[in-house]
Formats: sequence, structure tokens, C-alpha cells
Amino acid sequence: MKAMVVLNPYANRWYALKNKENVEAALSRHGVAYELQLTDGPNQGIDIAAQAVREGYTPIIAAGGDGTINEVVNGIMQGGASIDADRLPPLGILPLGSVNDLVHNLGLPTTIPEAVEVISRGRTRRMDLGMVNGRYFANNSAIGLEPSITLIQEKITRVRGTLRYLLATLLGVARNPNWEATVAWDGGEYHGPISLVTVGNGPMTGGVFYMTPHADLFDGRLTFVYGYLPTRRQILKALPRTMKPGAGSYVELPAIHEVHADWLRIRATTPTPLHTDGEIQEHDAQEMEYSIRPGSISVLLG
Repeated sequence: MKAMVVLNPYANRWYALKNKENVEAALSRHGVAYELQLTDGPNQGIDIAAQAVREGYTPIIAAGGDGTINEVVNGIMQGGASIDADRLPPLGILPLGSVNDLVHNLGLPTTIPEAVEVISRGRTRRMDLGMVNGRYFANNSAIGLEPSITLIQEKITRVRGTLRYLLATLLGVARNPNWEATVAWDGGEYHGPISLVTVGNGPMTGGVFYMTPHADLFDGRLTFVYGYLPTRRQILKALPRTMKPGAGSYVELPAIHEVHADWLRIRATTPTPLHTDGEIQEHDAQEMEYSIRPGSISVLLG
């Protein structure tokens, strides 16, 4: 069978396009038959991947960052809507993004030759997907402070990778935004001020932040964190603890709560940005409905 490679040329500030020939060389070297298509705008990866599923390509390979993976995942699910889940083509990943969070959470290699080697072996494992307001996400989604920081980092052009996210985080904290919301899930409810609600399929985001440190891509549940830190000082004190996956994590703070759930509904009195896998989906969201789709996609893990 022939693979479809969906390459986002803009990923990591055109890094992906610069490595197109390296990608093609590695695929050929490992005997992977493929067709490669470049995206040229937001969400085009969804259309390419969906059509590829309908035309029988397998696997479908996302060549880019977490946003590219998000589009390809949504395309696979869209194109395979009438296909039994066991017959959907698997997802392959070529890590060409700035931070490659899902790649790290899956323990996949970060170099092109090693990533292609994983794809060529054809070994898969079924992974959960999250969904919010009809959009699938592979790694994480959030409202509040986190997508506000995403909006800031999109405007930073002279700094790359994890450093850009760290700089954007400091700028976001300095602005100290907060929201009022009702958060309900299968097991509880909260109403009041919030600084963030972050929903994880995987534990790490932004390259160094463990926003949902106990999330598991394969456990069939959503993991979300909500909390309210009213001052910049409190947020700054908590910030280093967001980089700890284990003991000492920020979720141990009294004002921060980590929950495992099957569904989550949020109603924000104050509009908030919403992101999925690092890409802004709505700038002024007020109603969010999250669910988990256990084992709904196969991913090539080598």
C-alpha cells in the first residue's frame, strides 16, 4: 500500500519545508511507497487526509508539528466516518514542529531518519483521542491562560522552540487574565473564577510544561486541571512546578485540582480563547463540551 504524507511547509517557521528532501530521501531509503502533499493554509491537512483515507492510502503520515498532527487526525476520523475503527489507516508522525509534544509523550524519536524507521516497521498501538465542540485533539486542549499564551507566542517571530513558549508564558502571566466559569464533569462541579482549565490526553505541552501530569494517552479517560491563582506572584511561584511531571507538581497546590473524567462541560461567563493541540480554534468561546474517544486511532510506534 502507498502512504500519504501530509507536510505542513510552515511548521517550525518553514523548517519543515527546508527538510522536505530529507523526508523524501529517508522514506525512499526505507522502502516506503508514498505520495506527498503540501498544505497551503489552515485546516487543509484535514481535507488531504480525509481524501487519502477514502482513496485507500495507508498509513497517513503527519509531517509537521502538533497542529499538523491535529489536522491529520481530524482528517483520518472524518474520512473514515463510515469505516469500522479497526480498518482505519494508522497515523505516522514525522516530527518537524517546534516542540513536538505528542512525539515526546509517545516516546517517539525526534530525528527524521529514526522516525521514518519507526513508520517502516508498521507496528501500531491504539490511542485515545479527545474531542471538544466536534474537534478531535491528540495531545491537549485548554481555555484560559494557556491559549492566551498561545496567542502571544504566535506573534513572537525572532525566537524559536521551547524558548518562545517560555517567553510567551512570562508575558501572559504579566497580563494576569482571569475568567468566570462553571465547570461540570461526571463526578463534580465548580463555579467561580478560574485562571485555567487544561485538558490532557498526554501529560506534556509547550515542550516543558506538564499541565496534566497524570494524563495517559491509552487509559480511556480525560485528565483535566482547573484552578484559580489571583495574583501574578502566585502564578509565577506556581510556574516552575508546571515543569515537574512527578512529586512537586503544581497540581499539588491547594488552589489547583487535577481530575480524571469521561466528560467535561464548561460554560464561561467571560469569553475565552480555546485551543486544540496548540492551534486556536475559537477566540471568544463560552460553551465547551469535552469527551474522550478511547482507542479510536492507531498510531505507528515502532
